[in-house]
Amino acid sequence: MRKLPSSAAGQGCGPLIAPWSEQMRPLRQQVFERIRAQGLIARVQLAKDLGVSPASVTTITSELIEVGLIEETAAGGATGRGRPAVALGVRAGAHCVAGLKLSDREHTAVVVDFAGRMLADDVIPREPGAATLETLLDAVEVLLDKVCGKAGIARSALSGVGIGVPGFVDHAEGMVHWSSTLVEREVPLALEAAARIGCPVAVDNDANLVALAELWFGAGRALADFAVVTIEHGVGMGFVMNHRIYRGAQRLGMELGHTKVQLDGALCRCGQRGCLEAYVADYALAREAVTALNLSNRQGLSVNVLLESLYQHAKAGNATARGIFRRAGRYLALGLANVVNLFDPALIILSGERMKYDYLYAAETLAEMQDLVINSGRPRPPIEIHAWGDLLWAHGAAALALGEVSDRALGSAREMAAQ
Repeated sequence: MRKLPSSAAGQGCGPLIAPWSEQMRPLRQQVFERIRAQGLIARVQLAKDLGVSPASVTTITSELIEVGLIEETAAGGATGRGRPAVALGVRAGAHCVAGLKLSDREHTAVVVDFAGRMLADDVIPREPGAATLETLLDAVEVLLDKVCGKAGIARSALSGVGIGVPGFVDHAEGMVHWSSTLVEREVPLALEAAARIGCPVAVDNDANLVALAELWFGAGRALADFAVVTIEHGVGMGFVMNHRIYRGAQRLGMELGHTKVQLDGALCRCGQRGCLEAYVADYALAREAVTALNLSNRQGLSVNVLLESLYQHAKAGNATARGIFRRAGRYLALGLANVVNLFDPALIILSGERMKYDYLYAAETLAEMQDLVINSGRPRPPIEIHAWGDLLWAHGAAALALGEVSDRALGSAREMAAQ
Protein backbone atom coordinates (compact mmCIF):
# COMPACT_ATOMS: atom_id res chain seq x y z
CA MET A 1 0.00 0.00 0.00
CA ARG A 2 1.32 3.42 -0.98
CA LYS A 3 1.98 5.81 1.91
CA LEU A 4 1.35 9.52 1.89
CA PRO A 5 4.62 11.47 1.58
CA SER A 6 5.69 13.35 4.69
CA SER A 7 6.78 16.99 4.55
CA ALA A 8 10.45 17.73 4.93
CA ALA A 9 11.54 20.52 7.23
CA GLY A 10 10.92 23.93 5.70
CA GLN A 11 8.72 22.60 2.86
CA GLY A 12 5.43 23.30 4.55
CA CYS A 13 2.11 21.66 3.73
CA GLY A 14 -1.39 22.58 2.68
CA PRO A 15 -2.76 24.20 -0.50
CA LEU A 16 -0.43 26.62 -2.25
CA ILE A 17 -2.81 29.42 -3.24
CA ALA A 18 -1.44 31.78 -5.86
CA PRO A 19 -1.16 35.44 -4.81
CA TRP A 20 -4.17 37.51 -5.88
CA SER A 21 -6.10 34.39 -6.81
CA GLU A 22 -9.90 34.33 -6.75
CA GLN A 23 -9.65 33.35 -3.09
CA MET A 24 -7.39 36.30 -2.24
CA ARG A 25 -8.82 39.28 -4.06
CA PRO A 26 -7.22 42.65 -3.34
CA LEU A 27 -9.07 44.69 -0.72
CA ARG A 28 -9.66 47.45 -3.27
CA GLN A 29 -11.57 44.98 -5.44
CA GLN A 30 -13.55 43.67 -2.47
CA VAL A 31 -14.51 47.23 -1.49
CA PHE A 32 -15.65 48.11 -5.00
CA GLU A 33 -17.60 44.87 -5.49
CA ARG A 34 -19.36 45.32 -2.17
CA ILE A 35 -20.41 48.86 -3.08
CA ARG A 36 -21.64 47.67 -6.47
CA ALA A 37 -23.58 44.78 -4.96
CA GLN A 38 -25.27 46.92 -2.30
CA GLY A 39 -26.13 49.81 -4.59
CA LEU A 40 -25.63 52.33 -1.80
CA ILE A 41 -23.70 51.68 1.41
CA ALA A 42 -22.19 53.80 4.17
CA ARG A 43 -18.47 53.61 4.92
CA VAL A 44 -19.04 52.33 8.43
CA GLN A 45 -21.23 49.47 7.15
CA LEU A 46 -18.70 48.69 4.43
CA ALA A 47 -15.94 48.34 7.02
CA LYS A 48 -18.17 46.14 9.17
CA ASP A 49 -19.19 43.88 6.27
CA LEU A 50 -15.59 43.35 5.11
CA GLY A 51 -14.14 43.05 8.59
CA VAL A 52 -11.53 45.77 8.05
CA SER A 53 -10.75 49.05 9.77
CA PRO A 54 -12.72 52.20 8.92
CA ALA A 55 -9.41 53.88 8.11
CA SER A 56 -8.65 51.28 5.41
CA VAL A 57 -12.09 51.79 3.89
CA THR A 58 -11.67 55.57 3.94
CA THR A 59 -8.31 55.36 2.16
CA ILE A 60 -9.50 52.99 -0.55
CA THR A 61 -12.82 54.72 -1.18
CA SER A 62 -11.05 58.06 -1.45
CA GLU A 63 -8.85 56.60 -4.20
CA LEU A 64 -11.88 55.14 -6.00
CA ILE A 65 -13.68 58.49 -5.82
CA GLU A 66 -10.60 60.27 -7.14
CA VAL A 67 -10.40 58.05 -10.23
CA GLY A 68 -14.14 58.38 -10.83
CA LEU A 69 -15.33 54.82 -10.18
CA ILE A 70 -17.56 55.57 -7.18
CA GLU A 71 -19.23 58.67 -5.76
CA GLU A 72 -20.79 59.96 -2.58
CA THR A 73 -24.56 60.22 -2.46
CA ALA A 74 -26.89 61.67 0.14
CA ALA A 75 -28.43 58.62 1.80
CA GLY A 76 -31.27 60.47 3.50
CA GLY A 77 -31.60 61.22 7.18
CA ALA A 78 -29.12 63.21 9.24
CA THR A 79 -26.48 62.75 11.87
CA GLY A 80 -26.93 64.03 15.43
CA ARG A 81 -25.49 67.40 14.39
CA GLY A 82 -27.79 67.71 11.41
CA ARG A 83 -25.31 66.73 8.72
CA PRO A 84 -26.83 64.56 5.98
CA ALA A 85 -25.85 60.90 5.97
CA VAL A 86 -23.57 59.98 3.08
CA ALA A 87 -23.51 56.67 1.20
CA LEU A 88 -21.20 55.37 -1.48
CA GLY A 89 -22.38 54.13 -4.86
CA VAL A 90 -20.91 53.23 -8.22
CA ARG A 91 -20.69 56.23 -10.55
CA ALA A 92 -23.09 55.03 -13.22
CA GLY A 93 -21.68 57.28 -15.94
CA ALA A 94 -18.10 56.11 -15.51
CA HIS A 95 -18.49 53.42 -18.15
CA CYS A 96 -21.14 51.70 -20.24
CA VAL A 97 -20.98 48.29 -21.87
CA ALA A 98 -23.00 46.17 -24.27
CA GLY A 99 -23.97 42.53 -24.00
CA LEU A 100 -24.90 40.44 -27.05
CA LYS A 101 -26.37 36.98 -27.35
CA LEU A 102 -25.80 35.46 -30.80
CA SER A 103 -28.11 32.53 -31.45
CA ASP A 104 -29.41 30.31 -34.21
CA ARG A 105 -32.64 32.29 -34.53
CA GLU A 106 -32.04 35.91 -33.54
CA HIS A 107 -29.43 38.19 -31.99
CA THR A 108 -30.24 40.28 -28.91
CA ALA A 109 -28.36 43.08 -27.20
CA VAL A 110 -28.53 45.34 -24.16
CA VAL A 111 -26.53 48.40 -23.12
CA VAL A 112 -26.01 48.96 -19.40
CA ASP A 113 -24.22 51.64 -17.41
CA PHE A 114 -21.43 51.04 -14.89
CA ALA A 115 -23.99 50.46 -12.12
CA GLY A 116 -25.65 47.72 -14.19
CA ARG A 117 -28.79 49.66 -15.10
CA MET A 118 -30.16 48.90 -18.57
CA LEU A 119 -30.12 51.85 -20.97
CA ALA A 120 -31.52 50.11 -24.07
CA ASP A 121 -32.17 46.75 -25.69
CA ASP A 122 -32.72 45.56 -29.24
CA VAL A 123 -33.04 42.45 -31.36
CA ILE A 124 -32.43 41.55 -34.98
CA PRO A 125 -33.53 38.36 -36.76
CA ARG A 126 -31.14 36.09 -38.60
CA GLU A 127 -31.32 33.40 -41.19
CA PRO A 128 -31.38 29.89 -39.71
CA GLY A 129 -28.25 27.78 -39.88
CA ALA A 130 -24.57 28.46 -39.34
CA ALA A 131 -23.09 31.73 -40.62
CA THR A 132 -19.58 32.64 -41.70
CA LEU A 133 -17.47 34.70 -39.32
CA GLU A 134 -17.73 37.75 -41.59
CA THR A 135 -21.53 37.50 -41.68
CA LEU A 136 -21.67 37.16 -37.91
CA LEU A 137 -19.40 40.18 -37.41
CA ASP A 138 -21.57 42.19 -39.80
CA ALA A 139 -24.57 41.34 -37.62
CA VAL A 140 -22.66 42.35 -34.48
CA GLU A 141 -21.95 45.77 -35.99
CA VAL A 142 -25.54 46.29 -37.10
CA LEU A 143 -26.93 45.27 -33.72
CA LEU A 144 -24.45 47.40 -31.77
CA ASP A 145 -25.25 50.46 -33.86
CA LYS A 146 -28.98 49.93 -33.31
CA VAL A 147 -28.83 49.39 -29.56
CA CYS A 148 -26.33 52.22 -29.00
CA GLY A 149 -28.59 54.52 -31.04
CA LYS A 150 -31.51 53.64 -28.77
CA ALA A 151 -29.33 54.27 -25.71
CA GLY A 152 -28.35 57.67 -27.08
CA ILE A 153 -24.62 56.96 -27.14
CA ALA A 154 -22.01 56.50 -29.85
CA ARG A 155 -20.62 53.01 -30.31
CA SER A 156 -17.19 54.46 -29.51
CA ALA A 157 -18.48 55.31 -26.01
CA LEU A 158 -18.59 51.63 -25.06
CA SER A 159 -15.85 50.53 -22.68
CA GLY A 160 -16.40 46.84 -23.41
CA VAL A 161 -18.64 44.31 -25.12
CA GLY A 162 -19.60 40.83 -23.95
CA ILE A 163 -20.72 38.20 -26.47
CA GLY A 164 -22.37 34.86 -25.76
CA VAL A 165 -22.60 32.03 -28.28
CA PRO A 166 -23.67 28.40 -27.96
CA GLY A 167 -21.00 25.73 -28.24
CA PHE A 168 -17.49 25.09 -26.96
CA VAL A 169 -16.05 28.45 -25.94
CA ASP A 170 -12.78 29.17 -24.14
CA HIS A 171 -13.46 32.43 -22.31
CA ALA A 172 -9.85 33.01 -21.25
CA GLU A 173 -8.55 32.66 -24.81
CA GLY A 174 -11.55 34.31 -26.47
CA MET A 175 -11.74 31.24 -28.71
CA VAL A 176 -14.84 29.54 -30.11
CA HIS A 177 -13.80 25.96 -30.83
CA TRP A 178 -17.23 25.04 -32.21
CA SER A 179 -20.60 26.74 -32.33
CA SER A 180 -23.84 26.02 -34.15
CA THR A 181 -23.89 29.71 -35.12
CA LEU A 182 -20.59 29.53 -37.03
CA VAL A 183 -19.47 27.67 -40.15
CA GLU A 184 -15.82 27.86 -39.14
CA ARG A 185 -14.16 26.13 -36.19
CA GLU A 186 -11.36 27.40 -33.94
CA VAL A 187 -12.44 31.03 -34.32
CA PRO A 188 -10.69 33.71 -32.18
CA LEU A 189 -14.01 35.53 -31.87
CA ALA A 190 -12.98 37.98 -29.14
CA LEU A 191 -9.97 39.14 -31.16
CA GLU A 192 -11.86 39.34 -34.45
CA ALA A 193 -14.83 41.17 -32.96
CA ALA A 194 -12.60 43.63 -31.09
CA ALA A 195 -10.73 44.44 -34.30
CA ARG A 196 -14.01 44.99 -36.15
CA ILE A 197 -15.76 47.21 -33.58
CA GLY A 198 -12.73 48.91 -32.01
CA CYS A 199 -13.58 47.95 -28.45
CA PRO A 200 -12.42 45.26 -25.97
CA VAL A 201 -14.55 42.11 -26.33
CA ALA A 202 -15.04 39.14 -24.03
CA VAL A 203 -16.79 35.95 -25.16
CA ASP A 204 -18.25 32.99 -23.32
CA ASN A 205 -20.58 30.06 -23.69
CA ASP A 206 -24.15 31.32 -23.60
CA ALA A 207 -25.23 29.01 -20.76
CA ASN A 208 -22.44 30.43 -18.60
CA LEU A 209 -23.86 33.86 -19.32
CA VAL A 210 -27.34 32.87 -18.14
CA ALA A 211 -25.73 31.78 -14.87
CA LEU A 212 -23.85 35.09 -14.80
CA ALA A 213 -27.10 37.00 -15.34
CA GLU A 214 -28.69 35.17 -12.41
CA LEU A 215 -25.56 35.82 -10.31
CA TRP A 216 -25.52 39.56 -11.05
CA PHE A 217 -29.19 40.43 -11.49
CA GLY A 218 -31.37 37.49 -10.51
CA ALA A 219 -32.07 34.65 -8.09
CA GLY A 220 -28.42 33.74 -7.56
CA ARG A 221 -27.18 37.03 -6.10
CA ALA A 222 -27.23 35.75 -2.51
CA LEU A 223 -26.23 32.14 -3.29
CA ALA A 224 -22.67 30.85 -3.20
CA ASP A 225 -23.44 27.79 -5.35
CA PHE A 226 -26.19 27.15 -7.88
CA ALA A 227 -26.75 25.60 -11.30
CA VAL A 228 -28.54 26.91 -14.37
CA VAL A 229 -29.71 24.42 -17.01
CA THR A 230 -30.75 25.95 -20.32
CA ILE A 231 -32.93 24.24 -22.89
CA GLU A 232 -33.20 25.79 -26.34
CA HIS A 233 -31.35 24.86 -29.51
CA GLY A 234 -29.21 22.68 -27.24
CA VAL A 235 -28.93 21.81 -23.57
CA GLY A 236 -26.45 23.92 -21.66
CA MET A 237 -25.36 24.36 -18.09
CA GLY A 238 -23.74 27.14 -16.12
CA PHE A 239 -22.47 26.44 -12.62
CA VAL A 240 -21.62 29.01 -9.96
CA MET A 241 -19.19 27.88 -7.29
CA ASN A 242 -18.24 30.21 -4.46
CA HIS A 243 -19.91 33.16 -6.25
CA ARG A 244 -17.86 32.58 -9.41
CA ILE A 245 -18.58 30.87 -12.73
CA TYR A 246 -16.89 27.46 -12.79
CA ARG A 247 -15.53 26.61 -16.25
CA GLY A 248 -13.18 23.67 -15.68
CA ALA A 249 -9.43 23.21 -16.14
CA GLN A 250 -9.57 23.87 -19.89
CA ARG A 251 -12.50 26.31 -19.61
CA LEU A 252 -14.76 23.95 -21.57
CA GLY A 253 -16.58 22.18 -18.75
CA MET A 254 -20.23 22.01 -17.72
CA GLU A 255 -21.40 20.57 -21.06
CA LEU A 256 -24.42 18.84 -19.55
CA GLY A 257 -26.04 18.44 -22.96
CA HIS A 258 -23.19 16.20 -24.08
CA THR A 259 -23.21 13.87 -21.12
CA LYS A 260 -24.23 10.43 -22.33
CA VAL A 261 -27.61 9.04 -21.32
CA GLN A 262 -27.89 6.21 -23.87
CA LEU A 263 -25.07 4.08 -25.28
CA ASP A 264 -25.21 4.02 -29.10
CA GLY A 265 -28.30 6.22 -28.86
CA ALA A 266 -29.66 9.06 -30.98
CA LEU A 267 -27.27 11.11 -33.10
CA CYS A 268 -26.33 14.45 -31.55
CA ARG A 269 -25.30 17.50 -33.57
CA CYS A 270 -21.84 17.23 -31.95
CA GLY A 271 -21.33 14.05 -34.01
CA GLN A 272 -21.54 11.58 -31.14
CA ARG A 273 -24.46 9.44 -30.06
CA GLY A 274 -26.52 9.18 -26.92
CA CYS A 275 -26.05 12.76 -25.66
CA LEU A 276 -28.74 14.23 -23.41
CA GLU A 277 -29.19 17.03 -25.94
CA ALA A 278 -30.15 14.53 -28.64
CA TYR A 279 -33.29 13.70 -26.66
CA VAL A 280 -34.28 17.06 -25.15
CA ALA A 281 -33.14 19.94 -27.40
CA ASP A 282 -35.44 21.57 -29.93
CA TYR A 283 -33.99 19.74 -32.94
CA ALA A 284 -34.58 16.42 -31.16
CA LEU A 285 -38.21 17.27 -30.42
CA ALA A 286 -38.70 18.54 -33.98
CA ARG A 287 -37.26 15.31 -35.38
CA GLU A 288 -39.75 13.32 -33.31
CA ALA A 289 -42.59 15.64 -34.35
CA VAL A 290 -42.01 15.00 -38.06
CA THR A 291 -42.59 11.29 -37.54
CA ALA A 292 -45.28 11.47 -34.88
CA LEU A 293 -47.43 14.03 -36.66
CA ASN A 294 -46.83 12.61 -40.13
CA LEU A 295 -45.22 15.81 -41.38
CA SER A 296 -42.55 14.19 -43.55
CA ASN A 297 -44.31 15.47 -46.68
CA ARG A 298 -44.11 19.10 -45.45
CA GLN A 299 -40.47 19.87 -46.05
CA GLY A 300 -39.09 23.27 -45.15
CA LEU A 301 -41.06 23.79 -41.95
CA SER A 302 -38.99 25.66 -39.36
CA VAL A 303 -38.09 24.06 -36.06
CA ASN A 304 -40.25 26.59 -34.24
CA VAL A 305 -43.29 25.74 -36.36
CA LEU A 306 -42.76 22.02 -35.78
CA LEU A 307 -42.38 22.49 -32.03
CA GLU A 308 -45.44 24.69 -31.77
CA SER A 309 -47.47 22.14 -33.72
CA LEU A 310 -46.22 19.35 -31.46
CA TYR A 311 -47.12 21.36 -28.36
CA GLN A 312 -50.60 22.21 -29.61
CA HIS A 313 -51.25 18.55 -30.43
CA ALA A 314 -50.12 17.59 -26.90
CA LYS A 315 -52.39 20.22 -25.36
CA ALA A 316 -55.28 18.92 -27.45
CA GLY A 317 -54.80 15.44 -25.99
CA ASN A 318 -52.75 13.74 -28.72
CA ALA A 319 -51.21 10.78 -26.89
CA THR A 320 -48.24 10.49 -29.26
CA ALA A 321 -47.33 14.16 -28.90
CA ARG A 322 -47.63 13.91 -25.14
CA GLY A 323 -45.47 10.82 -25.21
CA ILE A 324 -42.69 12.70 -27.00
CA PHE A 325 -42.64 15.39 -24.32
CA ARG A 326 -42.88 12.76 -21.59
CA ARG A 327 -39.88 10.88 -22.98
CA ALA A 328 -37.86 14.09 -23.27
CA GLY A 329 -38.88 15.01 -19.72
CA ARG A 330 -37.65 11.68 -18.39
CA TYR A 331 -34.25 12.22 -19.98
CA LEU A 332 -34.20 15.73 -18.54
CA ALA A 333 -35.01 14.28 -15.11
CA LEU A 334 -32.03 11.95 -15.49
CA GLY A 335 -29.75 14.84 -16.40
CA LEU A 336 -30.95 16.97 -13.49
CA ALA A 337 -30.53 14.10 -11.04
CA ASN A 338 -26.94 13.72 -12.21
CA VAL A 339 -26.37 17.44 -11.57
CA VAL A 340 -27.68 17.06 -8.02
CA ASN A 341 -25.66 13.92 -7.34
CA LEU A 342 -22.46 15.49 -8.67
CA PHE A 343 -22.64 19.07 -7.39
CA ASP A 344 -25.30 19.30 -4.67
CA PRO A 345 -26.26 22.87 -5.67
CA ALA A 346 -28.35 25.11 -3.43
CA LEU A 347 -30.69 25.80 -6.35
CA ILE A 348 -31.31 24.60 -9.90
CA ILE A 349 -32.75 27.11 -12.37
CA LEU A 350 -34.30 25.84 -15.59
CA SER A 351 -34.11 28.55 -18.22
CA GLY A 352 -34.58 29.04 -21.95
CA GLU A 353 -37.38 29.33 -24.46
CA ARG A 354 -38.30 25.65 -24.22
CA MET A 355 -39.50 26.24 -20.67
CA LYS A 356 -42.79 27.40 -22.16
CA TYR A 357 -43.38 23.71 -22.93
CA ASP A 358 -44.52 22.75 -19.46
CA TYR A 359 -44.57 19.05 -20.29
CA LEU A 360 -40.77 19.06 -19.96
CA TYR A 361 -41.00 19.86 -16.27
CA ALA A 362 -44.37 18.37 -15.42
CA ALA A 363 -44.94 17.12 -11.87
CA GLU A 364 -44.18 13.52 -12.82
CA THR A 365 -40.90 14.60 -14.45
CA LEU A 366 -39.69 16.42 -11.34
CA ALA A 367 -40.89 13.55 -9.17
CA GLU A 368 -38.83 11.14 -11.25
CA MET A 369 -35.80 13.37 -10.81
CA GLN A 370 -36.29 13.20 -7.03
CA ASP A 371 -36.37 9.40 -7.23
CA LEU A 372 -33.08 9.34 -9.16
CA VAL A 373 -31.25 11.53 -6.66
CA ILE A 374 -29.26 9.78 -3.95
CA ASN A 375 -31.40 9.38 -0.84
CA SER A 376 -29.31 11.14 1.78
CA GLY A 377 -32.19 11.99 4.07
CA ARG A 378 -31.69 15.68 3.38
CA PRO A 379 -33.93 17.98 1.32
CA ARG A 380 -33.43 18.04 -2.46
CA PRO A 381 -32.43 21.37 -3.99
CA PRO A 382 -35.38 23.50 -5.13
CA ILE A 383 -36.00 23.97 -8.85
CA GLU A 384 -37.14 27.28 -10.33
CA ILE A 385 -38.41 27.86 -13.87
CA HIS A 386 -37.25 31.08 -15.54
CA ALA A 387 -38.59 31.49 -19.07
CA TRP A 388 -37.29 35.02 -19.52
CA GLY A 389 -36.18 34.97 -23.14
CA ASP A 390 -32.98 36.06 -24.85
CA LEU A 391 -32.69 39.40 -23.06
CA LEU A 392 -31.62 37.50 -19.94
CA TRP A 393 -28.76 35.96 -21.91
CA ALA A 394 -27.75 39.40 -23.21
CA HIS A 395 -27.76 40.70 -19.64
CA GLY A 396 -25.32 37.93 -18.76
CA ALA A 397 -23.06 39.05 -21.62
CA ALA A 398 -23.27 42.61 -20.26
CA ALA A 399 -22.30 41.33 -16.81
CA LEU A 400 -19.29 39.60 -18.39
CA ALA A 401 -18.24 42.90 -19.97
CA LEU A 402 -18.84 44.81 -16.73
CA GLY A 403 -16.59 42.41 -14.87
CA GLU A 404 -13.81 42.82 -17.43
CA VAL A 405 -14.11 46.62 -17.49
CA SER A 406 -14.19 46.79 -13.68
CA ASP A 407 -11.04 44.67 -13.39
CA ARG A 408 -9.20 46.91 -15.85
CA ALA A 409 -10.39 50.07 -14.11
CA LEU A 410 -9.43 48.77 -10.67
CA GLY A 411 -6.01 47.76 -12.01
CA SER A 412 -5.49 51.28 -13.30
CA ALA A 413 -6.64 52.71 -9.96
CA ARG A 414 -4.12 50.51 -8.15
CA GLU A 415 -1.31 51.69 -10.42
CA MET A 416 -2.23 55.34 -9.89
CA ALA A 417 -2.34 54.89 -6.12
CA ALA A 418 1.14 53.34 -6.17
CA GLN A 419 2.68 56.30 -8.00
